[in-house]
Amino acid sequence: MLLESSPQNINMPLTLPRLFGWAAQQFSAKAAVREGGKDISYSDLNDLRRAAGRAFMAMGVGHGDRVAIWAPNSAEWIVAAAGAQSVGAILVPLNTRLQGNEAADILGRAGVKVLLTVAELEKGEPLAMLAEQALPELQQRILLPPYSGTNTGSIAASMSWIDFMASAAQADDAKFIAAERAVNPFDSADMLFTSGTTGKAKGVLCSHEQNIRAFQSWSATVGLRSDDNYLIVNPFFHSFGYKAGWLAAIISGATILPMAKFDKRSVLETIQRDKVTMLPGAPSLYEMLLNAPERGDYDLSSLRLGVTGAASVPVQLVRDMRNILGFETVVTAYGLTESTGVVTVCRPEDEAETIATTSGRAIEGVELICANPNTGKEVPRGSEGEVWLRGYNVMQGYFDMPEATAETITADGWLKTGDIGVMDERGYLRITDRLKDMYIMNGENVYPAEVEKVLYGLSGVAQAAVIGVPKAPQGEVGMAFVVKKAGSDLSAQRVSEYCGEYLARYKCPFYVEFVEALPLNASGKVLKTELKILASTLLSKKK
Repeated sequence: MLLESSPQNINMPLTLPRLFGWAAQQFSAKAAVREGGKDISYSDLNDLRRAAGRAFMAMGVGHGDRVAIWAPNSAEWIVAAAGAQSVGAILVPLNTRLQGNEAADILGRAGVKVLLTVAELEKGEPLAMLAEQALPELQQRILLPPYSGTNTGSIAASMSWIDFMASAAQADDAKFIAAERAVNPFDSADMLFTSGTTGKAKGVLCSHEQNIRAFQSWSATVGLRSDDNYLIVNPFFHSFGYKAGWLAAIISGATILPMAKFDKRSVLETIQRDKVTMLPGAPSLYEMLLNAPERGDYDLSSLRLGVTGAASVPVQLVRDMRNILGFETVVTAYGLTESTGVVTVCRPEDEAETIATTSGRAIEGVELICANPNTGKEVPRGSEGEVWLRGYNVMQGYFDMPEATAETITADGWLKTGDIGVMDERGYLRITDRLKDMYIMNGENVYPAEVEKVLYGLSGVAQAAVIGVPKAPQGEVGMAFVVKKAGSDLSAQRVSEYCGEYLARYKCPFYVEFVEALPLNASGKVLKTELKILASTLLSKKK
């Protein structure tokens, strides 16, 4: 049963600037963000958002321009994103694990005008990684906190966050108000990049209205409340951390606790210190907490709501989350970037078996079928079919890729997900396989074609194929099958090192196996079903 104050019962503003203004009125002095021992009230967050918007306007950012953020979770991330969206710009979040060439590809094809980043990321200094990349449309680089170094090298060409926010004084407030009011619910709010089976990243466009409606519904369904303290470990560059994260919190009036980098001890300390009630994440997050030897040293009694997905969820994990970690409510969900991040959600009252073995049923206003991919007709309930959905949450399209958009969305509005699923008589969906070869590692989508393309650039590689294989607690990891060129002394270590030079860590194969030949069909296509059988045999020997 939904609470009377649930966000689904509220006439919500349908643009990001109006939403922040509404939240400032509704929740005023209540803490919107708590970070580093300091609180930012909803009223102050709205003021910061407006200041960032004026600063973007002062540097010439306007309607339809693209602004990218390549940084870990922080309060400034939220302020920058909302500020850019307040002048009609389109937010382009970048995965913090990307290599410089991967980030440059996205920045270039999206035509990003302004980049906000930090001094150091997992792969090194982002500004240095981009220094040799040709990005003619990128006009400004802004360095987010924390930064206490000197402006040397690539950093010298950037603007500090303090100077950026101070530049808001240069903008005409009346013009900013006009720009803010001109933002339309149907304007594109963001462009999140997702790869396809070709390995080429696609920019998924979603509107202000789609984001707010979808996560107003999600928040109401899972039971997110204004008295929740919401620890967001999921990265803001991902729908789970951005849309189901801080956006859902703003919609609900919850307090956001951003975590820049996952650390088991920090999570435990934060739960105890800040009385965290809401903690979503991939199943591996909860498994790590359950297996932490020091867990008993912390008071986790405040935990109330857990939302998981992105991988198979053991029934026992759901029970342990309730009985050991103390969650009152545990639900699972399913979504994809092209669906504004959400399609189905379990309900809090569902049994543990339903929560573990299904991804729930469609959110309100969304049609869902398992279809015969050849005919588009719904298959009988209980039978496998491709998951298709239709409704307000279907993306606006892939940026600058009309052909790919037309291949993914039918003429009558059905989004073909590429996932194979089974729907029961209640409308609950179980994902069983993928038409595409994509696998999920710690909640991150990995596309084998992209990894294979990199492998073919390594001297000594004649052929390569990559599949996902099960491994706890990550869910799935990559296994690369490599055929060496004659006379090559290529080693598994060299393959791993090479992938690490060109790919984000989560994309790098966990296993590397050398084979004499890849199994092929009559047309020369690699038979990945046979590779999965071979992988199963190899993994059983490793145990």
